[in-house]
Amino acid sequence: MKSLYPGIEPYAIHQFKRDNHQVFVEECGTPSGVPVVFLHGGPGSGCKPYHRSFFNPEKYRIILVDQRGAGQSSPHGELVGNTTADLIGDLEYIRHVLQIDRWLLFGGSWGATLALLYAQRHPAKVAALVLRAVFLARQCDLAWFAGSGVNRIYPEEWERFIESIPESEQNNPLSYLYSCLTGDDELAQRRAARAWALWGGQVVLGDEFDPSELNEHVSSEVVNQARIELHYAVNGYFIPENGILEGCDRISHLPAILIHGRRDLVCPVESSFSLHRRLPNSELRILPNAGHIAAGEEMADALVSAADEMLERFDS
Repeated sequence: MKSLYPGIEPYAIHQFKRDNHQVFVEECGTPSGVPVVFLHGGPGSGCKPYHRSFFNPEKYRIILVDQRGAGQSSPHGELVGNTTADLIGDLEYIRHVLQIDRWLLFGGSWGATLALLYAQRHPAKVAALVLRAVFLARQCDLAWFAGSGVNRIYPEEWERFIESIPESEQNNPLSYLYSCLTGDDELAQRRAARAWALWGGQVVLGDEFDPSELNEHVSSEVVNQARIELHYAVNGYFIPENGILEGCDRISHLPAILIHGRRDLVCPVESSFSLHRRLPNSELRILPNAGHIAAGEEMADALVSAADEMLERFDS
């Protein structure tokens, strides 16, 4: 069973000026290696140091991008000029500036969404895809997470979530929370962010979730991430309904490895299964004991193995 590669530090850091945003990018590994771009989830979560360690640092040129408003990009939590089209444009700009002909796209959850959309827009610039916990950004996917799906698995947590919202707004809780997060009342912002983070944390982490971290203080980072997540959610992720599956003919030639935990309650495995059926050059690997996050021995083994296998395809 494979584990993460040892931790490494960037050899280059960039701050790219994009409209009203500064997009933070770091490069790790080997400058002459196979270029791979890591796309984080959220939207709005940002990259973490351990994300560098999915890749062999002696053979990969590892590029980590903090999407607009996330991570070390600034202004943190900024919504103006922050749409899916903007993020796709940033990736193509970064590829061009870094003088990369084609790169491997490696993303999970919303990062997988963004990888698919970028690939469909720029198929000639993509060598292959490794996607974890595919999120297709359909209304049924959002409804599963926030209204008519996983709430039946955590009914007590869902009840607490709904009860934190005024009764008159409970039929459309995401719109209400978004209005709070984008309003001027700082206390309302923090209450909305806390409610969203408590619900999301329970679904994502299950028994490993510790809600006590949100009991005392809700940080600006939590507020900003919730603001971006709901910005995308209430706007239908700025893409047409079912647009990803309908656009798969543009990337049907690309090799892809799809990795999905059977116990993923955020993005049910049906999403990767449906995508796999549209991509004839894809492999679907379902992990029986894994959940949503890119952690745990089973998931780490699958992700590192997929990245290593892609190297063999480049060498062949």
